[in-house]
Amino acid sequence: MGAHYLHRLFAPESVAVVGATTREDAVGHIIFDNMIKAGFKGELYGINPKYDELMGKPCFPSIEAIGRPVDVVVIVTPSKSVPGLIRECGENGIPGAVVISAGFREVGAPGIRLEEEMMDAARRYGIRIIGPNCLGTMRPSVGLNATFSQNAALPGNLALIAQSGALCTSVLDWALSEKVGFSSMVSMGGSADVDFGEVLDYLAVDPETKSILLYIEGIRNARRFMSGLRVAARMKPVIVVKAGRYAEGSRAAVSHTGSLVGSDDVFDAALKRAGVVRVLTIGELFEAAHILSAESGVKGNRLAVVTNAGGPGVMAADAAVEAGVNIPDLDDKTMKKLDKVLPAAWSHGNPVDILGDAPPERYRDAVLAIQKSDEIDAVLTMLTPQAMTRPTEAAKQVVDAAKKANKPTITCWMGEGQVHEARQIFSDNRVPYFSTPEASVRAFSYLANYHRNQKLLMQAPRPLSKWSKADVDGARLVIEGALADGRRILSTAESKALLAAFHIPTMPSIEVGSANEALVAAQSLGFPVAMKINSPDITHKSDVGGVKLSINNGRAVRTMFNEMVGSVQESHPDANIKGVTIEKMLRKPNGRELMVGVLRDEVFGPTISFGAGGTAVEILKDRAVGLPPLNEFIARNMIKRTKVAKLLETFRNMPAVDVASIENILLRVSAMVCELPHIQELDINPLIADETGAVAVDARVVVEHYVPTSNRYDHMAIHPYPSHLVSEFQLSDGRNIVIRPIRPEDAELVIEFDKTLSPQTKYFRFMQATHELTPELLTRFTQIDYFREMAFIATTELNGNEAEIAVGRYVTNPDGKSCEFALVVGDEWRRLGIGSRIMMALMEVAKSRGLQVMEGEILSENKQMISLARKLGFIVRPQDDDASCQLAARIL
Repeated sequence: MGAHYLHRLFAPESVAVVGATTREDAVGHIIFDNMIKAGFKGELYGINPKYDELMGKPCFPSIEAIGRPVDVVVIVTPSKSVPGLIRECGENGIPGAVVISAGFREVGAPGIRLEEEMMDAARRYGIRIIGPNCLGTMRPSVGLNATFSQNAALPGNLALIAQSGALCTSVLDWALSEKVGFSSMVSMGGSADVDFGEVLDYLAVDPETKSILLYIEGIRNARRFMSGLRVAARMKPVIVVKAGRYAEGSRAAVSHTGSLVGSDDVFDAALKRAGVVRVLTIGELFEAAHILSAESGVKGNRLAVVTNAGGPGVMAADAAVEAGVNIPDLDDKTMKKLDKVLPAAWSHGNPVDILGDAPPERYRDAVLAIQKSDEIDAVLTMLTPQAMTRPTEAAKQVVDAAKKANKPTITCWMGEGQVHEARQIFSDNRVPYFSTPEASVRAFSYLANYHRNQKLLMQAPRPLSKWSKADVDGARLVIEGALADGRRILSTAESKALLAAFHIPTMPSIEVGSANEALVAAQSLGFPVAMKINSPDITHKSDVGGVKLSINNGRAVRTMFNEMVGSVQESHPDANIKGVTIEKMLRKPNGRELMVGVLRDEVFGPTISFGAGGTAVEILKDRAVGLPPLNEFIARNMIKRTKVAKLLETFRNMPAVDVASIENILLRVSAMVCELPHIQELDINPLIADETGAVAVDARVVVEHYVPTSNRYDHMAIHPYPSHLVSEFQLSDGRNIVIRPIRPEDAELVIEFDKTLSPQTKYFRFMQATHELTPELLTRFTQIDYFREMAFIATTELNGNEAEIAVGRYVTNPDGKSCEFALVVGDEWRRLGIGSRIMMALMEVAKSRGLQVMEGEILSENKQMISLARKLGFIVRPQDDDASCQLAARIL
């Protein structure tokens, strides 16, 4: 595997600065001076016709005049000059540029035209651009400081990506005082070309980067952002802070969901699904990075607190409540252990107060006793300097206990002068430490959230549920019929028909236009019935007196029809009143009112919400938001995150609700939004659930015209598992072979398959004599983004278990038009047509995604693969610069 295609942009060996100057207040001077002061390890050139030499470095009148290879050009000249400079870069074979200059999209129409000219030139020559209107980039390990910041980053293993240059300078200033170092710093600016997704993809495989920090103001391309974010989060911790959480924005919504779910709810759901941690402030950003870099595994959010003073313990407990951290009671076994090692006056609870006279050994004994409990996931140990306290010795004992445990130990030695040496001991031994109880508890919450979100990241749901198949075509016809009539809001009957097509239980209902029709409908359904106004112009029926329940006889039905229609017409004279809907009253005395909603977010596409239902949903504001596709794990997680989840358990005299039936409905709604991109909003409110199941009592759906694309899931931020690509065939000897897209849970299959490969096959696969299947590589192989890459594995049954026998994959190249393939077939499974089938499946998918060319590198020694490539229509020729390797390419 070669270097990432952005490597030369972020770690160049030669840089030219266009606009470098001797004027000390000029941006060009500051950047050139920063490069020299940082000790750039490559070649540095100035571009300015006024000078032959600048600060001891060669200076040229133009890019062309350099006459030697340049990796990156940094441009600080006025915006009007930039398109021409990009063309000059292309004519001289320069692959990357950092455009510091402002005056593009952010200034309106003239700037937009300039940006389009710049990008036209960049695309023509294949140049990648950071910016425009950015602070620049840093890579301390190679002495790169191509910014106009007054501060230089220290070397380290944190990467910072930010849209705000001012934020970057603030973070750098803070980091210097805290001695925090960076592997890279990237100011994105206008992101006209290289965006968050691509930078994340690069940092995911960057060996110098251990954690990634993101500052985000907005996202342009949700699919690419989620793709890069999920790739990076699978490899290393990613922490995000987003500006504009409380931005006042209005959405023209005609559903409860539209009023409830804001853009920040959706963004938060996207981050959870991507397996990252979200924080709210810059200080919290580094707190999270500090604890996550300690690589401490945690299984839950149950925290035990050990302290030598009651006050800090109470403060920690308060902070835990705010952070959603559980401070559980200690189990009997642990209590007995603590009784043996602590004085009789200890607190006998959690927090564990070991008293102000605690010697260092008492800390160790308490931590060891608690660490062995199955009811605790981590221990926070706190110390306040008191007359009898020995902070340094206590720190050594806690470190000793932490090394013997398989759970995180977090420390909080409060104070400054007396605990300075102790904190250094924690730092040297990679034991996370914080200065306040609140920061310590917050840090643990990040750790717990990270590992919880990593479980969400591992999920690869299918678009349709594994149960009865939905009538997608029938549902689509219902929508198209409404749109053909010029209606965006489906009627109650149409909405319920949509739900029924996806096997969501609904209450029978009949739409009627007169009092007599209402009477007949009620008699047909059986009393008691409910009556609801039927109008596409009225969103919340209850608010206008448009809902009447428990109508018990025919006379009341006719009377109520006339009263309801007349009243609503009087209060809303412009509304189109079509009549009413008669529904059978649902008899569920133990029922809880819930709501399931769908909202089409402008950035992230369809989102699904779950929470308390009824007429007061906007007041209760109880909801959990998730991005589809969902599976059982994600649906269950959404339910647990709501306040109404407690009401689903046994409550007073009511038995527990059948939660599985709610999960089932969430999965079917997920399938609906996967397969029906027309849906803009959907309310199932109320959804009544009890011990026997859940039923959709009322529904409202808003749709919009949708133009199909080559990818049926283009409308979604997360691509579902492509189950429609699974195929099966039989070998001539009767053995069954399945070819299917790879899944995250295939990691064990991949490991076992790699063990079966001969040294020569491994050499052909990795193009080097030995290659260890590292955890990072395994993650990269099995947890793929089905949107921009595809991997098919061939499996068969061996000794009663599924076994991998071959794998092929392609990854889309940066140009978005071509892809690179790789294939390996187990030694014992060659010449059976398996490799050909995998390659044909890959080519078919790549072509359907709009890719035009498939290419790959094959070692010249690998005669079988070269022969297969030619049979499949690939043109195979020696590489120009490497005779040991052949280049295979085919037009799709």
